[in-house]
Amino acid sequence: MLKQQFLADYLEHIIPVPFLLSSNGEVTQLGKEPPRFTVTIKNEIDKKALLASTSLALGEAYMRGDLEVDRDLFEVLDTFLGGMDKFTTNHSLLRRLLYTSSSKKNQAKEVTSHYDIGNDFYALWLDETMSYSCGYFKSENDTLREAQIQKVDHILEKLQLKQGMTLLDIGCGWGFLLKRAVQKYGVIGVGITLSKEQAKKAREDIQREGLEEKISIQLMDYRDLKSSRWRFDRVVSVGMLEHVGRENYPLFLKCVKSVLNPSGLFLLHYISALKEHPGDAFIKKYIFPGGMVPSLREIIHLMSEEQFYILDVESLRRHYSKTLLCWRENFLAHREEIIKMQGIEFTRMWELYLTACAATFKNGVIDLHQILISNGINNEIPMTRVV
Repeated sequence: MLKQQFLADYLEHIIPVPFLLSSNGEVTQLGKEPPRFTVTIKNEIDKKALLASTSLALGEAYMRGDLEVDRDLFEVLDTFLGGMDKFTTNHSLLRRLLYTSSSKKNQAKEVTSHYDIGNDFYALWLDETMSYSCGYFKSENDTLREAQIQKVDHILEKLQLKQGMTLLDIGCGWGFLLKRAVQKYGVIGVGITLSKEQAKKAREDIQREGLEEKISIQLMDYRDLKSSRWRFDRVVSVGMLEHVGRENYPLFLKCVKSVLNPSGLFLLHYISALKEHPGDAFIKKYIFPGGMVPSLREIIHLMSEEQFYILDVESLRRHYSKTLLCWRENFLAHREEIIKMQGIEFTRMWELYLTACAATFKNGVIDLHQILISNGINNEIPMTRVV
């Protein structure tokens, strides 16, 4: 009875709406209004685990099937993930999980653990462009593919590309942005990534489309840019800064500076936060080992050190929530295939990841920013905002 009461009190503290808790054959109503949903605990959740990390304990319980809800998972998570400041996180106990090494060797291992799961896996639920970042929805009826093409065009228009320019994509994924830039603007592109799976598919696609003279994909750490002797008119980085680590943000910007021509433009697209935070324990253990979400203010603060001039800052937060819900819809449509491919715990884990991220973006726990920057003064680009 004591454990049942502790769990009821604990969940009532973090979930601000009325709900039913079913555990050990007992049903308890939390809140006085009609319950919105029922949380069923099939196997006991360890009290120590909850006090160490709310997200890790509840996330692992959901993965195992020890915790179920009787409503759509997004509908449930949307009611309380906006209040994640109420979650418990024992930073001392979880220090090795929350603060991992930012060495080249370790970060390569962490990045590939996520992106090298397999191209076949990602192809099941991403769109045809294989874009694994926030889309840009110009209307409610846009398809995911349309939104991803519009996102890339949105970025390329901001970069003011012209025929013959050189473009570097740091963290190029499967290469769609570079292919689009070459085909639409006639630039010469180089992409770098740590993912062997992404590089393999990107190179195959580039060769099949006859673009190998225009685009080069390199397996390369951003830290090696400083010794590359490369120079580019434009640099873009989409969804890669989250893997750099807080202590390496100044170094990352120095590396960009080292390859960007004077007056060149740099577009930084990344998941951001209001305040500096070490990250979520569940996400860091199971989804993005070593991942770190920078705050907007800390990145902006560092720009002046490299004589980077900020030209434009745009939030795409709600676009990312919608993108994630599209991915989740695709993911669930192929759920049985993914179970056969990866197993039930993995499938439940990824469903929770996609759904929880959609809810946290919707509730402003995290944001998505695009920052357009010039390397020193650039008086040649239009005085008014293009897009």
